[in-house]
Amino acid sequence: MTENPQLAIQVHNLTKKFGDFTAVNDVNFNVKRGEIFGFLGPNGSGKTTTIRMLLGLLQPSSGNIDVLGIPVSSRAHQIRPRVGYMSQRFTLYNDLTVLQNLLFYGRAYGLKNNDLHNRINYALEMAGLTGREHSKTKELSGGWRQRLALGAAILHQPELIFLDEPTAGVDPVSRRAFWDLLYHLVAEGITVFVTTHYMDEAEHCHRLAFIQYGAIIAIGTPDSIKRETISGLMLELDCEDPARALLLLKDAQLTNHIKEIALYGALIHIQLSPEAHDYQRAQKSILRYLKTSGLDSCSLNIIEPTLEDVFIASMRSNQNQTVGG
Repeated sequence: MTENPQLAIQVHNLTKKFGDFTAVNDVNFNVKRGEIFGFLGPNGSGKTTTIRMLLGLLQPSSGNIDVLGIPVSSRAHQIRPRVGYMSQRFTLYNDLTVLQNLLFYGRAYGLKNNDLHNRINYALEMAGLTGREHSKTKELSGGWRQRLALGAAILHQPELIFLDEPTAGVDPVSRRAFWDLLYHLVAEGITVFVTTHYMDEAEHCHRLAFIQYGAIIAIGTPDSIKRETISGLMLELDCEDPARALLLLKDAQLTNHIKEIALYGALIHIQLSPEAHDYQRAQKSILRYLKTSGLDSCSLNIIEPTLEDVFIASMRSNQNQTVGG
């Protein structure tokens, strides 16, 4: 591949097979320097396998990868000192203190003397751990442990960091604080490649790729993916019995109005068919049907689609195409 100084990652026709099973299937994408690139998909979709190939830890079956302008297949050893990695499992030592963990990882990265001292101080300040240096890692909450893991991953000043579901199992407030740290790193010029299951986090990525069954099914900015995936208006239904309303609408003869329907907490999101040009007529048909079925205290409003709406629509569309041929 031709080296592009504006790209941190270039992936071309990447495939990984384990026997007869294809974990990653002919994947193509680029990651720009200085951006947060999100990689979204259900468990088993190929996210971690892709990261392992990007890091040179797993040999592809076919295809090419350049990371920081270096071909991974032949020179992975030159890439690793320039990247950081934070796995979905907490990998620091619980019986060591915060400072002892950072000292261990700093020395493993080859840092010494003043450089080591300065980088540890930076990591502590960046992660908000100043004053907690002598706390045992096992005594930290999940959110603080993830901050520490991120601090350890950037001790050696990497140009690119890979984060594999870094906030899994962490409370929403801590997740928000963690993402504030990622924006801080990006402001310093670090590129972030992150996998996540949380759609609210995906909204904060500069660009995204959805992966399913090892294939990328959508890629772009959050806004562009929404525009390209959701072709009809998105409605939000609020009623007293959303579970019953969902069942009624799924069984209803309203196929000329409704393309997708899903429950979101106590609300229902309805994607209208592109053919339903008359929103008011569609709205009246839906509300009238619910009222005749005994649900007369319902409201229906136009909303902007969420990434969760887009993700579900993309996955269902891809499943239909797979089944159809």
